[in-house]
Formats: sequence, structure tokens, C-alpha cells
Amino acid sequence: MTRRHGYALLSAIIALIVGLSAAIYVGIAADDGSTGTSTTALGNAGAAPASTGIWVGAWSASPAGAEPGTETTGMAGRSVRNVVHMSVGGTSARITLSNLYGQSALTITHASIAVAAASGTAAATADTMRRLTFDGNTTVVVPAGRQVLSDAVRIVVPQGSDLLVTTYSPTASGPVTYHPRARQISYVAQGDLTEDVTGAAYTEQTPFWRYVTAVDVLSHDADGTVVAFGDSLTDGITSTLGANHRWTDVLSQRLRTAVESGRDLPRYSVVNQGISGNQVLAGGLGRPADNQSGLDRFSRDVLSRTNVKVVIVDLGVNDILRNPRVADPDRIVAGLRTLVRQAHAHGIKVVGATLMPFQGHRGYSQAREAVREQVNAEIRSGRVYDAVVDFDKALRDPYNPRKLRADYDSGDHLHPSDKGYARMAGVFDLKDLKGSAPAEL
Repeated sequence: MTRRHGYALLSAIIALIVGLSAAIYVGIAADDGSTGTSTTALGNAGAAPASTGIWVGAWSASPAGAEPGTETTGMAGRSVRNVVHMSVGGTSARITLSNLYGQSALTITHASIAVAAASGTAAATADTMRRLTFDGNTTVVVPAGRQVLSDAVRIVVPQGSDLLVTTYSPTASGPVTYHPRARQISYVAQGDLTEDVTGAAYTEQTPFWRYVTAVDVLSHDADGTVVAFGDSLTDGITSTLGANHRWTDVLSQRLRTAVESGRDLPRYSVVNQGISGNQVLAGGLGRPADNQSGLDRFSRDVLSRTNVKVVIVDLGVNDILRNPRVADPDRIVAGLRTLVRQAHAHGIKVVGATLMPFQGHRGYSQAREAVREQVNAEIRSGRVYDAVVDFDKALRDPYNPRKLRADYDSGDHLHPSDKGYARMAGVFDLKDLKGSAPAEL
């Protein structure tokens, strides 16, 4: 072999090594551990970048049950346009669709995502409409009881914007998997108008989110996700419609403002996995149960979410209020500890909330109040969570700690007003989001 041929061979080997190294790097960088379909296929705006930023949760809503009245036809022949609010921005996006409560396969032949032209509208901002694919196909079949993750599509998602996530199914699919307490108006149109940008035909309004349960973004503004896991207090059912005044929304903005001001805090998105009426221990009826218990849904709604670093748990009030007998505080606390152990096994830190007062609510009794106080005492002891946010102390009436302070009360003596939700977010110590799960609690 001549020296020139030797140099040529050496150059070829070096080029091969560089190429293989680049491929390995892209493969590792694009793998965030989430489950579902491929995340690197083409959208109608070109391929999403393989590795630019970090995948985090930007919005989520837990599937809560089967929508009444959809048992036969589902949403066949209609375009469902969900309006969802982004806690963080990004350069690419992907969605999760759920058929958890369906009794037959859900066929989606057309799905899209776009930035809303204005808050709460069905119209899209010009040039932001993107067709979604699933493993490279525009049609996806979601088996009953399952969910799917779309391919990533390149789209600039501004922080604090509303996204329009639209699906079209031409065939009857049975019960629609939905989240009933959206506190956000979404829209429906007749026919396949999935990529319609005007929104003019979306004349039917709905207070539900249907099928879509999560939006992830590829972000330069966040390094991880915080999941708020709770009941109606986290769902924000008494917050102002369409205003994004849930305590999780306020916490997200508060954290972002603090980071931008230079405070030494983690750059996290905040997503909401609250379900009204949810309990730690008991679920509803059916298979799977409507409103699955916190223990049953924790893996799906927390552990399987994207790049989760911290979970904030605010559960237990419904175990007290909805139990026809006097609830056992030890069982409630044991259930909460089980959630913590599961989170720690996945390296997730857990911040837990004390249970807020409810005197004046129709379910109040002295026996139930005693259970609440016992659960709170155990939470405050430091033997349950890694850190504690004391919502009880922050919102209770200083002259009667068994009830909410009047201006924090929505009027039903259980759920906060907008001011009360803002107080919940305001009392949260942002430094508790720092650090990771301990080896042992």
C-alpha cells in the first residue's frame, strides 16, 4: 500500500468514526425516556430538530372519565378544537391523545396544532397551522384504554400563549375520553376543518377538553417539569373561566418571573394533573374507573409525564368529605406515603400540601374536621413529604381556623376564589423546587 493510499484510508476511517459519533449523539439527545410513538418524523412544516433544547411538559389535563351522551357516536364527523394554555415556550411540540375511557378503537384521520390568534379564540395565528403525524402517518388508531404520542412538529410556541389542538374522527368510536372541568372554552365544528385557520365554522362551544391530555415542547426556557397532582383545588374549578387563574398558572408565572430576575432557582415548567373529586384511596365506578384514585393514576399522570423533576401533591380532602363513614387518617397518610415512595423510585422530589379547612361546606362535621387536623399534623411533622407548603395556614380564617378566610372563599366554603388561588401560589416557597429526591425520606 502506498503512503497516499494509506492516508486516504485513514481519512475514510476518521470520517466514518465522526459520522457514527454524531448519529449516536443525536440518538441519545433525542431520547427523553417518554413512552409512545416516534418523535422525529416530518410535520407539514418540515422535520422537527433532533436535538435542540429539552423536552418538557407545557400543558396537561388528566383524563377523568367518559363524556355523558357520547356512548354511541363519540365525536364522529366533527372537528374538536381544544384550547390549551402554555406554561412555557418552545421550538417544537408534540401531543398526547387518550382513548382511556373508549370502548372501541378511536380513529383520528386528521390532527393539527396552531398558535391561537388571541386568548380563547378558535382562530389561528397566520402561518402557525401544523399538521400532526403519528409514526409518520396522518391517521392514527388509538386502541380502547390506550394513548398515543404524536411525532414532533416544528412550531414556535410563545410562553403564555394558547394553542389550538384539533382532531377529526370520521367514524363512531363510543365514549369520549374527556376532562370536564377545563375552566376554558373550546370549540367544535361540523366536518373536517382541522386545518381551518379562521375559526369561523367553530360555532359550538364546550367547557370540556376532549382526547388531548398533554402538550410537550422542545424548550430553551425550561430544564424540567413540575407536576401539580391533586383534586378540584388544583383543577381550579371555581377560578374565573378562561382567565388561567388556577394556583398552578399563578405559580408558573411566579417561577418564571423569579428566574428572569436572576434568582437562583430551577427553570421548570408547571403542568396541572388535578381532577375534581379525586381521592387518594378510592376511585369511581366502571372499568377503568371514572376519576381513578390518586394511587391508581399516579404512574400515568406523574411518573409517565415528560422530564418530571418535582411533584406537588395536594390530595386528601375528598377522602374525608366523600367517605360516608369517618375516614381513617392513618390510611390517608399511608396512601400519601405510597405516592412519595413511587416518586422517589423515579428520582422525583415531592412537595406536599396541608389540607385546607371546609367549615360551612355541606360535608363538614366535627368528626371530619378532626381527621383533617390529624392528617395535617402528620404532614407538618416532616414524616410524609420532602417539603411542605402550608395551604391550610395560608388560607384559613385567623379567627376561626376551621374555615376559609372570607376573601379567599369562592362562596362554597371549600374552594378558593381567584384571590385564594393566588394566595396558594404566593405562599409556595420556590426554593423547595431546588434539589432532588433524597435516597431515603
